[in-house]
Amino acid sequence: MDLAGRTVLITGAARGLGAAMARALAARGADLALVDLDVDAIEPVRKTCAELGVAARAYAANVSVEDEVVDLYERVVEDFERLDASIANAGILRDALLVKAKEGRPLEKMPLADWQAVIDVNLTGVFLCGREAAAQMIRLGNGGCILNISSLSREGNVGQSNYSAAKAGVGALTVVWAKELAKHSIRVNAIAPGFVATEMVATMPSDILEKIAAGIPAGRLGEPEEIAHAAIFLLENDYMNGRVLEIDGGLRI
Repeated sequence: MDLAGRTVLITGAARGLGAAMARALAARGADLALVDLDVDAIEPVRKTCAELGVAARAYAANVSVEDEVVDLYERVVEDFERLDASIANAGILRDALLVKAKEGRPLEKMPLADWQAVIDVNLTGVFLCGREAAAQMIRLGNGGCILNISSLSREGNVGQSNYSAAKAGVGALTVVWAKELAKHSIRVNAIAPGFVATEMVATMPSDILEKIAAGIPAGRLGEPEEIAHAAIFLLENDYMNGRVLEIDGGLRI
């Protein structure tokens, strides 16, 4: 796919990986529909992209709410008159052990609300965005690309029952959709980042981050721009389909 003049929708675009991907896509001439919960938070990213000479619009939507996602994709297609790629990047963390115990006594359990919140955003949100992107692309008849953001935690990570389950589900959806949508000239891929220096990761205690970085063969956390580079590759390479690309500096959980 030649990205110049194409329309790409990105969720979770106000910061972190979403913002990095937006800037990288704008540099290649892609027009952007930038989505986040707070439309005002998107403005700095939107302005930066627009200064590169592309059309960039901001949209507020909660990806876990069906009506909002349906309306979002309809508005984007109405505004841009096309949809060539959709990147499901929005995600949250609610980390906790399944059961925290001491001396044989259970002390705390992962709250159901924390489980459900992560599943709603990180898995159901990806499902809704993928479904609506596919429906619009089929209707428009130009094919396209769907890119999902999974995580290395899909292999299972301590303290992340909810996050790991959601990200494993994202990987599975990616393969299923690639098989289902190929007949419509729609490709589907995913990126599974390791630990990347984003605002979300920065909330972790510094001593834990240091230990994590020391265990990565590359010797450091990833940079958002490195994930954006992978996204560009997956969107531009028309023979990549149904794959989850791990970008983790050599780390394996």
